[in-house]
Amino acid sequence: MNLVEILSVALKKNASDVHLKAGLVPVIRKHGKLRPLQQGLPQLTSAEIEAMAMGLLDTDQRRVFAEQKEVDVGFGVSGLGRFRINIFRQRGSVRMVIRNIPFNVPNLDELGLPGILKTIADSERGLVLVTGVTGSGKSSTLAAMIDYINNTQNAHILTIEDPIEFLIRDRKSIISQRELGLDTTTFGAALKAALRQDPDVILIGEMRDAETIEIALTAAETGHLVLSTLHTLDARESINRMLTAFEPYQHEQMRRQIASTLRAVISQRLARRKDGTGFVPAVEILINNARVKEMIEDPERTKDIRNAIEESRDTFGMQSFDQSLMDLLSNDLIDYDEALRLSGNPEDFQLKAAGIAEGGASWHGNADLRDKARGQWKDATLEIDSDDMERRSRDGTD
Repeated sequence: MNLVEILSVALKKNASDVHLKAGLVPVIRKHGKLRPLQQGLPQLTSAEIEAMAMGLLDTDQRRVFAEQKEVDVGFGVSGLGRFRINIFRQRGSVRMVIRNIPFNVPNLDELGLPGILKTIADSERGLVLVTGVTGSGKSSTLAAMIDYINNTQNAHILTIEDPIEFLIRDRKSIISQRELGLDTTTFGAALKAALRQDPDVILIGEMRDAETIEIALTAAETGHLVLSTLHTLDARESINRMLTAFEPYQHEQMRRQIASTLRAVISQRLARRKDGTGFVPAVEILINNARVKEMIEDPERTKDIRNAIEESRDTFGMQSFDQSLMDLLSNDLIDYDEALRLSGNPEDFQLKAAGIAEGGASWHGNADLRDKARGQWKDATLEIDSDDMERRSRDGTD
């Protein structure tokens, strides 16, 4: 099979990713699990994969691959789809991992994202971060936010991507999409140039270094809405990650700058649907207000950001991961074990799900799941009591 044939079969099977490795048949990822593309296929050889890879690269990309041993490329097939492909070497042979990028740009409602994201996208200025691990849906969320702006505002939207994933057509806005290697050299260089290209909204594929972070913050300060990503788990870690890009003596200044320009942090984790049909996003949302600003500026209070998020749900539309998971559980979209797996604080989540958290239960979901949560909490309590009794007996205190 050639590459197009492999991708065609993978799309028919609703695969999100395709893995090509010498000595294996093509492997796809579907609903989070790896499986062979098709029974009875021959194993791929190193020469076959290298030929497929080299056929995708232009002269400059081949030079980058030769120097760096890895390269990202975008690939489109008319009538089939668009793909993001990472080509790299492992044990001396060429290996490929291919991500399917849908032709149609997803919208915020289709992705199951909270309505507050539309309010965030309506912001005139400031820095908006979408964070999460690789494969958590950051690119889809950013594309959906850009699509929302494109359909509702008269603006110039400039994107800097590596590579371009979703092709976005002009609607009410003008879209300029620039790709690293093809249209510009680095995020930093493109971002500097962007400030002279009359943008209203700037999307930066990833904030990788101090230069990019600094220019992004400056752009947000000077009246632009800047959207970007970080590979961080939550809002608090995102702030700390930006700070670590700078020298310690710069941290106080950077804290003030982040506090004054940050608009929101949207952190995502993908939860497996209860019906086995895919994933649904669990989303933490931080909105920067006066209280949060003080927490960002004061390193001793940054750790309390999670509390501020949980306490500001009704007034500011924020939500923690646990609150998001509780909603998904209440709506019967995920099961209890999946919610517990993704929780940032499993012990506290058990208490809330069992309806015995301080201040009362916040979940009124399925009784069987509630009983399971209560049972797990009781088991944990009995285990603690047993350990305590054993210690007392050993110490002669009983």
